[in-house]
Amino acid sequence: MIYPTFYAPPTVELLQWLARGSLKKNFLKAVRLWVHLQLLYGESDSRLRMVHPFTYADWRDTFFTDSHPRGESIPPLHDGDCPCGRSAAWWLFDEVRGCSEWEWRESLAQTACIPDNLEELLESRLFGLTRRSLAADLTTLAELGCLKKGHRSQYEKVQNWPRGMIACSPAFTPSERAITYNFLQPDLAAIADNLSQELGGYPRFFLQVEYVVPKTTLDAIDDLQEELKQLWQQHPIPPVLLTYNSAKLERMVECAVYPVCIYYVQRAVYLVGFGRNPPGEVNWYNYRCDRIDNLEPLLWNDPRIPQQLILDYQNQTLPTPDYIQDQMSQGWGFDFYQPKLLMLLRFDPRHHRRYIEDTERHETFEFVSYKQAEQLIKQEASPEEGQELLNILNQRSETDAYYQAFYREGDPNVLMRLNAWRPYVEVFLPWKLKERMARDVGREWGFYGG
Repeated sequence: MIYPTFYAPPTVELLQWLARGSLKKNFLKAVRLWVHLQLLYGESDSRLRMVHPFTYADWRDTFFTDSHPRGESIPPLHDGDCPCGRSAAWWLFDEVRGCSEWEWRESLAQTACIPDNLEELLESRLFGLTRRSLAADLTTLAELGCLKKGHRSQYEKVQNWPRGMIACSPAFTPSERAITYNFLQPDLAAIADNLSQELGGYPRFFLQVEYVVPKTTLDAIDDLQEELKQLWQQHPIPPVLLTYNSAKLERMVECAVYPVCIYYVQRAVYLVGFGRNPPGEVNWYNYRCDRIDNLEPLLWNDPRIPQQLILDYQNQTLPTPDYIQDQMSQGWGFDFYQPKLLMLLRFDPRHHRRYIEDTERHETFEFVSYKQAEQLIKQEASPEEGQELLNILNQRSETDAYYQAFYREGDPNVLMRLNAWRPYVEVFLPWKLKERMARDVGREWGFYGG
């Protein structure tokens, strides 16, 4: 098994990501996690030699000296050679693993991340902690995607870095950073990476996508993404004021938002941002890039910025693309900020065998039995609606294929997928989605049914 090598210096951006929130509050833990990555994935001469997969006990016995206490208390200074006695500054500014203290302090001074007691923290023992605190570090690395947690509290190293970590450090190679530029299925990304070079004198991999934006806006979209590229390299990243042509409101609106990432979905490119959205709420929103008329960077003290966003900035909890990915994995649909609802579908068995079975639609899209479908209706529907749905279910065959999924309410891409499956799919839950499908079919029947 080949694992990546970790050689990223402890930049403020990387420590901020490892802190998972306020670097002021979690400074020492962020530094400790960076050291963990050096010890687990660093160059061969600095990497810990231990079994794999490993437990906390394996890590402890390999890292500390034999005289290191095994109890639950904070270990006293007991051995000049034991790593538990070394300060945070020793690890950060180590000539082999660390970085220049002067450059690091200069970088930190340009941010709002400086802990009030920085000097005290730098001189404190980084690994002079209880067993429980050190074991929790490994759990945190697993939650960040830097380790895999297996059975019996065992941990395995990963083969690919989390997108968030790659994005916040220039130390990673261009090929590693390229992973952050897309949200493709891993298999498709692997094909693209493998066949990216010409073979036999010709390119051998093509990806055809619909990109239905007005031709007159293509240059403006290019300018927009270049502006965002420059903004995302600043620290701190500034909020922006968007002049947005809202299709729902049918008018221009101004939205003060924090830009998080660009996403291509189905037919267009979107800027995902958090702040004052077109309806006037403080929430996430997907802004179609061809509808952004103007983008103006703002200072963090601008009165047009929503208070919630200012608090996130002050607390070092500004949103990241990882949050979007997490939310999208919990509910099917690009409108990840909409309510999550349970969907129950029935497929024609022949269509199921040909096009649905053994395919991956979403993490929550899974097969359920006829009895399970019956139980879901009883659990999720109101008594009146549930009885009507059960009467319908009783008329259907138990050999049909039933699936459940969580989806984002009103998401247009999910609705388009359901319409593409017609007439081979039947919606049972939620009731309002079933009613919407019925209304759409009724309108369509008006076109063709005479």
